[in-house]
Amino acid sequence: MLRQYELVDRVLDYDPDADEALLNRAYVFSMQAHGSQKRASGDPYFSHPIEVAGILTDLHLDDETIATAILHDTIEDTVATPEEILAKFGSSVARMVDGVTKLSKIEAQTENERAAENLRKFLLAMSDDIRVLLVKLADRLHNMRTLHHIAKPEKRQRIARETMDIYAPLAERIGMYEFMKEMQTLAFRELEPEAYESITRRLETLKEGGDDRIVRIASDLKLLLSRSGVDAEISGREKHPYSIWKKMSERHVSLEQVSDIMAFRAIVESEEECYRALGIIHRRWPMVPGRFKDYISTPKRNGYRSLHTTIMHAGNQRVEIQIRTQEMHAQAEYGLAAHWAYKQNAVRPDTQVSWIRDLVEILDNAADAEELLEHTRMAMYQDRIFAFTPAGELIQLPKGATPIDFAYAVHTDLGDQAVGAKINGRVVPLRAAIDNGDQVQILRSKAQAPQAYWLNFAITGKARAAIRRHLRHRERDEIVAMGQKLYDEIVARLPVAIGKDVLNDALKRLKLPDQSALMQAIAQRKVTDEQVMAALLPGYDHGQAEAAEPLPPQQHAISITGLTPGIAYDIAGCCRPVPGDRIVGIRRPGAAIEVHAIDCPALDALEDADWTDLAWGEGAEGGIARVAVTLRNEPGSLGVIATIIGTYRANITGLRLDNRDTTFHTNIIDIEVRDAAHLMKLLAALRAAEAVSAAERLRPDGVVEA
Repeated sequence: MLRQYELVDRVLDYDPDADEALLNRAYVFSMQAHGSQKRASGDPYFSHPIEVAGILTDLHLDDETIATAILHDTIEDTVATPEEILAKFGSSVARMVDGVTKLSKIEAQTENERAAENLRKFLLAMSDDIRVLLVKLADRLHNMRTLHHIAKPEKRQRIARETMDIYAPLAERIGMYEFMKEMQTLAFRELEPEAYESITRRLETLKEGGDDRIVRIASDLKLLLSRSGVDAEISGREKHPYSIWKKMSERHVSLEQVSDIMAFRAIVESEEECYRALGIIHRRWPMVPGRFKDYISTPKRNGYRSLHTTIMHAGNQRVEIQIRTQEMHAQAEYGLAAHWAYKQNAVRPDTQVSWIRDLVEILDNAADAEELLEHTRMAMYQDRIFAFTPAGELIQLPKGATPIDFAYAVHTDLGDQAVGAKINGRVVPLRAAIDNGDQVQILRSKAQAPQAYWLNFAITGKARAAIRRHLRHRERDEIVAMGQKLYDEIVARLPVAIGKDVLNDALKRLKLPDQSALMQAIAQRKVTDEQVMAALLPGYDHGQAEAAEPLPPQQHAISITGLTPGIAYDIAGCCRPVPGDRIVGIRRPGAAIEVHAIDCPALDALEDADWTDLAWGEGAEGGIARVAVTLRNEPGSLGVIATIIGTYRANITGLRLDNRDTTFHTNIIDIEVRDAAHLMKLLAALRAAEAVSAAERLRPDGVVEA
């Protein structure tokens, strides 16, 4: 563990103007606050925040960030309060310590919910000050380094999985590749111990066998560039075990078949020399097609800049080479942390890199933890392509992105109003795929609004979150409007006018937060007319006549187009429509929407009611039809029709003897069928049976042939 003077000296070495007193106060305060607490390893708990601070000094972070690292567990794990932190260390440190505290572990029902909630807190905290993320990543890295001290395997697995899914991708997204690689390696060792041991053992065997390929190739590169007048610093290494294992899994090959397990870095003096060195290397060794990437002219979203190429070295050995300047290398080492070296000003949300703004927008749009996790993983994991606006602005997108993704990447309003697109001047549908280098122009209309079917081809988390948010709001508005109509009808039946104060009192009695919530509850039948009346006028006797007797609900979930999801409805018992019948919706005071067949005789008496055009939704299946079957009065006749109904894979849900004489008897049968076509086939089969005299679909005013 770093001693107090060692930690302070580290900071002063790279920042002589650092606030030494602040660091000393933080060190002493944290040590006293944690007292005799121990970690799973048996070490004093205080050693953890000091090691986290030490990790951040390697990144040359400012004194406030180092103090935050020292103090980051005091509020959560000691009796220290936010007020104490504010009084002793100032508002900036107090805000960051509070931000890191908000990222504390929580208990949840499922792993996904837990990971998503942590991520939600992450985004909220880092949208205020990105240094919170840097402290948390260093905290997670140190925890991973000491993971083996945790006794419970399931806890180690959970922490490793969360690190692989959330923290390593976040480190990669802000360009902290060394953090990412170490986290992935440590998580991989826990999650796939046999694969980890196999790969590391094989790599060690290669070294022990005198395999000096890295030294030889580095020497070849150095000599080649030097003879051509390019002074370059060359370094080489084997890729880390997780990277190798990932290649083996994706390509379904053994370690011996993974040819590009070595990576080399050439650091030169200028951007011009980067391209010159690239040309020299490509003239000497053939380039592997499709493996060249120019991140200098088109940097990654995290600011990473470098040239990447893969060549075939002597002996057909694939070798990956990265070429960059010293400044680019510092950015690659520190990533976003490089902006904080030597007490730079805090990065506010409007100057953060674009992907962080995207994640914060996803946070605002996500409906629940699962959706947040889905969209954020999309934003972090997918490989990128580059497309251009008509003005030449570069937009980075995941592979497989469509114009809808492009539109939302430019601006949410543009995505909401998109009606079409032009790719390289050619009009294309919104579902068309964008290729690397395409120029994309979005065609827009103020009359447009996000459509549900866009979710079938939008692939970015930002686009999907924005579309879902709009759809949720639209559905909510429709439900509220329906509830308002029903509420007005309820109020019209009361003997007095209802004022605003009366309504507010009713909301309190119903334990609802606002008027919109009441309208939703009415439309969705979460409260009855009687409950609303009683809340508005306590003690008022509205009489039994006011209570609408609900129709027996359909026993199967049926998809109906034309009704907003969430609005209550009943399948009318008078006509019992099934999928395939033409249907309408009838709204009556105090009752759910009634779904009737278009030819239902009961509709004649409802001409003044509110009618809604409806249709069966795609894939709608299942309904109960009522039929009248007249049988010969002889033994076994009822068994005959039961057999026919079963043969046609229909199901009898109700049976009643309606009429009987010496020759025939008529039975009223409720039969569960798939749709109207299924019912017609069944009726035809019943009529063909010798024991059946007649089989017809029953309607209220008599028997109507199906």
